[in-house]
Amino acid sequence: MRKLALRDEILMQVEKPARYIGGEVNAVMKDPGKVDVRFAFCFPDVYEIGMSHLGIQILYDMLNGWEDVWCERVYSPWVDLDGIMRREGIPLFALESQDAVKDFDFLGITIQYEMCYTNILQVLDLSGIPLPSEERGEEDPIVIGGGPCTYNPEPIAEFFDIFYIGEGETVYRQLLDLYKAYRREGWTRRTFLRRAADIPGMYVPSLYEATYKEDGTIASFEPKEEGVPRRIVKQIQMDLTHTYYPTKPVVPFMKVTQDRVVLEIQRGCIRGCRFCQAGQLYRPVRERDVEMLKKTAIEMLNNTGHEEISLNSLSSSDYSHLEELVSFLMDTCRERMVNVSLPSLRIDSFSLDVMGKVQDVKKSSLTFAPEAGSQRLRDVINKGLTEEAILQGAALAFAGGWSRVKLYFMLGLPTETEEDIRGIAELSNKVAAVFFETVPKEKRTSQVQIVASTSFFIPKPFTPFQWARMCTAEEFLEKARLTKQAVREQLNQKRIKYNWHEADVSVLEGVFARGDRRVAQVIRRAYEKGCIYDSWGEYFKNDVWMESFTECGVDIGFYTTRERKLDEIFPWDFLDCGVTKQFLEREWLRAGEGIVTPNCRQSCQGCGAARFGGGICFEKREEDEAGAAYPEEEGGAGA
Repeated sequence: MRKLALRDEILMQVEKPARYIGGEVNAVMKDPGKVDVRFAFCFPDVYEIGMSHLGIQILYDMLNGWEDVWCERVYSPWVDLDGIMRREGIPLFALESQDAVKDFDFLGITIQYEMCYTNILQVLDLSGIPLPSEERGEEDPIVIGGGPCTYNPEPIAEFFDIFYIGEGETVYRQLLDLYKAYRREGWTRRTFLRRAADIPGMYVPSLYEATYKEDGTIASFEPKEEGVPRRIVKQIQMDLTHTYYPTKPVVPFMKVTQDRVVLEIQRGCIRGCRFCQAGQLYRPVRERDVEMLKKTAIEMLNNTGHEEISLNSLSSSDYSHLEELVSFLMDTCRERMVNVSLPSLRIDSFSLDVMGKVQDVKKSSLTFAPEAGSQRLRDVINKGLTEEAILQGAALAFAGGWSRVKLYFMLGLPTETEEDIRGIAELSNKVAAVFFETVPKEKRTSQVQIVASTSFFIPKPFTPFQWARMCTAEEFLEKARLTKQAVREQLNQKRIKYNWHEADVSVLEGVFARGDRRVAQVIRRAYEKGCIYDSWGEYFKNDVWMESFTECGVDIGFYTTRERKLDEIFPWDFLDCGVTKQFLEREWLRAGEGIVTPNCRQSCQGCGAARFGGGICFEKREEDEAGAAYPEEEGGAGA
């Protein structure tokens, strides 16, 4: 019988004991004496959130598929257990073996969201691992970070030994083999890290140094010694069909955020929205073979017993075999009484037809993402969605039986005016009006409801808007007030519900998104003053964060409200995500002129991702019988 790290009386004191006991269906158990490398994989948030993350499931399956490695899972203890562990000196432990994280060879942390940074320090602290990497000894685990936030890792660089830049299926085997040699040959920790830096995609922060100009901007970012790569290129898995994918994902004992089978159908996006980081980071678009997806779906349903399957991608409508896959799943799932979920669909006649098939009984809400209230601003952000298309989609949806529509917008976008803000309310009103125009009175089984939600624009690295100014919290709230006022002025105001995001959290996220190494001291100070779970509204302590910035002498406005010059060196410029800075600069300038850039299937824009030799870029080249030069081949994307 497994021995648990927490005594029964402690488990009885915490809110959800199932978060900490492990032993779930499909969890992997191995003999620790028969493996060479023990890897603790952490999602620095509560169990319910972390268990829903597909990336960890993929890498958990991959690492445990190797006989010499045992990968276990770790999540942030909720605030109730956090207090007990500190009070009683209980070290943080992995779920499978219940062994202390400090005794592992690696602590891998996936970093999906900037607001989890203090939780990363919580995990290190509770594990008994020194927070700064420079203070760790030979017996401490190698702390490695991955995920989208590593495309600007600098605000948390001092807390990590290594960052893995890119997709995890590619070079982990090479890194773990190097680690085995390190232990076998008796190298020092520093020697291992130096050699790890030679593996493609591995960024070792301690081997680099930044210098600054008098105005606070970066003067240089250079390796400290000869031979260390000056530029780190992301790792990318081009063949998604013949790579690792979990057919036996871990099934929790308790309800989690995404309590379903998740089927990733493709990576990347053709759309090129200028605010969207994921659309740039995951280029080029790569699809999984439809027959592989059919087979995997059946295996996952058989191995989990889940009652829902969700298709995962940035833009499901763009998957070339979507109709065939959905038809197969509908036939299969109807027999099993399993629901099919289709997020990230574009609202057009094809998508609504597909949605109608999977929601033929109960019509749940539909989601549109216009992002901006006016056509002018949608052109600035390159949304590629017209008001006519939105209203046509709404008409088709209402005619098909839907009566609840969610509309997502952003406030604070570059060049935004009061007219653009009022456009959010006006577009919401027009969508509501379409319901009354489309559905005869005698066929209205329910009232129409439009839920308009606004988040606040946060400029992100590796997007055309990485140069943009961000609003202050006060400016954001004024924009939300104007939106709310405009909604109240609409004819269909009673049918429109308006929600907006937390402004203070958005500002802090903006600092972390484009911050440099000087921000680390603020994160540590805030953590030491009690900040954790900053993405959870009830635990976010804005006053403590503001105190921490003041005490550390770090100016928030330097990272948020300052528009960058085109020649400024960014903290992330030493990383190569495949999309060139010249392309992003060109898109930034086109945004200022309101010029729309066609999507990747319409025309290659020479972003640089074709260098990976596959995906939609490769397909476009094969189709180009005339052999016309692509923009990147004409002297660079900015030429």
